[in-house]
Amino acid sequence: MNTALLNLIKNGSLTGDPADRLLAANGDINVLRPFIGQDGRSYISHVSQSGRVENQLLENTTATMRKDDWKLMDEAAVKAATQRLKLVNALRAAGLTFTIPQGMGKTILETETIGEINDATISMDGIREGINDRPEFEPSSLALPMTHKDFQFSARQILASRNGGSPLDTTSAEMSAIRIAESNEKFVLGRLATYTYGGTNIYGLLNFPSRLTRTITTPVGGATVGATLLADVLAMRAQSVAAYHYGPWIMFVAPNWDQYLDVDAKAQSDRTVRERIQAVNGITDIVTLDFMQNYDILMVQLSVDVIRLIIGMEMTTLQWDTLGGMQKNFKLMDIIVPQVRADFNSRTGIVHGSV
Repeated sequence: MNTALLNLIKNGSLTGDPADRLLAANGDINVLRPFIGQDGRSYISHVSQSGRVENQLLENTTATMRKDDWKLMDEAAVKAATQRLKLVNALRAAGLTFTIPQGMGKTILETETIGEINDATISMDGIREGINDRPEFEPSSLALPMTHKDFQFSARQILASRNGGSPLDTTSAEMSAIRIAESNEKFVLGRLATYTYGGTNIYGLLNFPSRLTRTITTPVGGATVGATLLADVLAMRAQSVAAYHYGPWIMFVAPNWDQYLDVDAKAQSDRTVRERIQAVNGITDIVTLDFMQNYDILMVQLSVDVIRLIIGMEMTTLQWDTLGGMQKNFKLMDIIVPQVRADFNSRTGIVHGSV
């Protein structure tokens, strides 16, 4: 066991307030997740110096939650959150993530934007001198804030659940998870205020300054909506290509579009407007997002040089005691931050259409 963890556990008891415990454990959040093992004794898990997860016995400290209680609460939170994370889940499914181990101990991600170099030289004998250059690099920083929500149980509620043989009511955890999921979704979408820390700004898709924009036609009921929307989509694709971003793209649309996307593309057509647009070369899917407004459309190239999720911590529940142990405090939290990107010349594969 590392020295910091030995100092944290004195005479088999957890010492210090929650923040001190995290600091002593080098940001290992498992120190705030004590559990009752199958043998009835109390443990915490920790990451050893070799990188393995090990259980440490707490001889003079009584944990409140059984391991199954933690599992039940975590599963309820993740299930509730996933229902609202259509944008985040689409980026995950495309592999557009970058995970930072022990992200609790890091506040800034340092990255670089790389410039272009000149074209290659074509000659018959290779003697002609080519242009000797090298790419330019521009450093950039991204803050790594946490998203979190608190809830509590009394010691009596937990004891009643345990003695009655019924599972702990996870409603509070589920509601907190939904709120965090909504914040994550809005954060990535760009529906929250720009987050600023240490001179850096975090943008989402809708408020990224370098995004491409286009005015699209307001839909009006009738057979011409499909043709008009298709023309706008093709024009948005052309904008992305002109900015040297060639797809594939995913389209995110406001809920107001559903009434037009699911009707026939034209009179007596065998395809809906949605199916016709999905047949456009490079368009992989059309996803309706709860938090998009009006008739907004986003066309996003699915590549890490356009957007990726920085994951410092998946959604996790932490616990600590107050009021002499009579109140059990829980904090549900994650570190999921959008990194929306443009190249050295401020070109990007994000096209924002609005009426």
